[in-house]
Amino acid sequence: MVMRVFVAGGTGVLGRRLVPHLVARGHQVTATTTSTAKLGQLARLGADGVVMDGLDAASVGEAVAKARPEVIVHQMTAISMAHAGKPDIKHPDRWFAATNRLRTEGTDHLLAAAEATGVSHVVAQGYASWNGIREGGWVKTEQDPLDLLEGTAAHAGLKALGHVEDVVLKAGGAVLRYGAFYGPGAIDDQVELVRKRQYPLVGRGTGYSSWVHLDDAASATALAVEQKATGVFNIVDDEPAPASEWLPHLAACAGAKRPMRAPVWLARLLAGDQAVVMMTEGRGFSNAKAKRELGWQPRYPSWRQGFKEELV
Repeated sequence: MVMRVFVAGGTGVLGRRLVPHLVARGHQVTATTTSTAKLGQLARLGADGVVMDGLDAASVGEAVAKARPEVIVHQMTAISMAHAGKPDIKHPDRWFAATNRLRTEGTDHLLAAAEATGVSHVVAQGYASWNGIREGGWVKTEQDPLDLLEGTAAHAGLKALGHVEDVVLKAGGAVLRYGAFYGPGAIDDQVELVRKRQYPLVGRGTGYSSWVHLDDAASATALAVEQKATGVFNIVDDEPAPASEWLPHLAACAGAKRPMRAPVWLARLLAGDQAVVMMTEGRGFSNAKAKRELGWQPRYPSWRQGFKEELV
């Protein structure tokens, strides 16, 4: 069934993979960008491009009304160097400041536009990599609470993700908790640090993370759109990964020397609480619900295979 799909954030790292995937499945896609210079890129991907400011309610309302979509997909972030500057994992509250606004104010603007124009379904970007609650087992489901890291610089961003889930679920939509992205353009900054031996393994590297290839994230999103899915889904690969395994493997695939090790106290001083939690206490996630309810099967079932194919 052909659908009119509105992708907010069409030129982001996932949007660039999602838009052509939806087009290839026969859908009519309108996709947004914040820059007129990127309208040509969206046209080449097969979408009708529109310039939209996700923090301006009038801009969002006008863009949605003009597109007349049946589904809105919220992929708006501002994490790229162009928007947020150099990655700053020690101060995620600063690095993600604009993204946090897009996940609070921007989400509210999209939902208001959806209500005003009669759009019945919204699919939004969430996050599930290392941020499962730090108690019990190492792999979490959608039923387990997320860790908000209260009292740390990461709290603002994790709270903003909680807002996305609260309001989108209340509106009868779906939130896709994507694992850490890898694939074209997704981890170039991390690979550069790994090659420079500036991405150390913290402590014993016992914390788990979940990963997902961009193309697998796109395919899961298309299924959620087409099935008008509701609720929360973890969109991660089959193998939650301890830092002690995924970081050395990434280095090997990138042709780099084995990562150096940093004690927890030094990593906390230099990189902050989020890096320490991720590397030493992080909880990964299960994709069983997405497989069962969406019929999703990742093309890259493991980061082991995916890193190798992307980097070797």
